[in-house]
Amino acid sequence: MERMQGEAEGDYLERPSPLTDKEKVMIQDSWAKVYENCEDTGVAILIRLFVKFPSSRQYFSQFKHIEEPEELERSAQLRKHANRVMNGLNTLVESLDNSEKVASVLKLLGKAHALRHKVEPVYFKILSGVILEVLGEAFSEVVTPEVAAAWTKLLATMYCGINAIYEEVGWSKHSSSSR
Repeated sequence: MERMQGEAEGDYLERPSPLTDKEKVMIQDSWAKVYENCEDTGVAILIRLFVKFPSSRQYFSQFKHIEEPEELERSAQLRKHANRVMNGLNTLVESLDNSEKVASVLKLLGKAHALRHKVEPVYFKILSGVILEVLGEAFSEVVTPEVAAAWTKLLATMYCGINAIYEEVGWSKHSSSSR
């Protein structure tokens, strides 16, 4: 059965403290290794998301009816979106010292997903957990517990930033009830 992380009282996530310089370096160093395998890692993340949380597929008309992971892996549209996800993460990681750039990226991402795609914001929290799982499993040599804690903080910061944009544009749970 599908678990929906962050529902009800868990929807609110306290904004973590800013990343330390050490955490930024750990994230960037580990990301360099991850980004060498950008496409495969992005595909693994999306497939894990769709397998563990099948309701997340509803937002993807091109492959929402594909259930077999092997078929998803062959989908050109899924690979294209996986690259967009990874390139977005890459922009965030490269911009850790530029809070204005990070805020700008999160604003674009939040507005697009709230207004155009009508994605429930909880899916960003779910995706964050999936990203952590895949990175921890596929890159265990660089994503140590200390590095994973830094990534957790970054992804929580990302979720809080996106959630704030959703609130700014007037998102409510009823916004997506017309799906």
